[in-house]
Amino acid sequence: MGIAAEFKEFAMKGNVVDMAVGVIIGAAFGKIVGSLVENVIMPPIGMALAGVNVADWATKIGVAADGKAVMLKYGAFLQTVIDFVIVAFIIFIALKGINRLKKPAPNAPPPPPPAQEVLLGQIRDLLAKR
Repeated sequence: MGIAAEFKEFAMKGNVVDMAVGVIIGAAFGKIVGSLVENVIMPPIGMALAGVNVADWATKIGVAADGKAVMLKYGAFLQTVIDFVIVAFIIFIALKGINRLKKPAPNAPPPPPPAQEVLLGQIRDLLAKR
């Protein structure tokens, strides 16, 4: 089997196509949640912190050879951590809902056997005692 045929077989497997769709949807979902954090969640947090934009928090740690300040941008890191926590929480809630929909209904106790089977079992037991 040639390399082209092997690649075609690999690329057309259901798992690979499903994974590709998942990655594309995940990227779009990430943009949505990123916008949610940046435009909806962080502004009230900034207002609560006296109008401070968390992403702008930084500390000067030195001066580069070209004279520009070298900044440790811990606010941008904190913003990314907050984005991650929110994305992880939303995915957790979504998966919890999906799993709830997938679960089968609780199993009811099995119905009692038909009367004929009960009688046949009693006859078998009586014959076994003889």
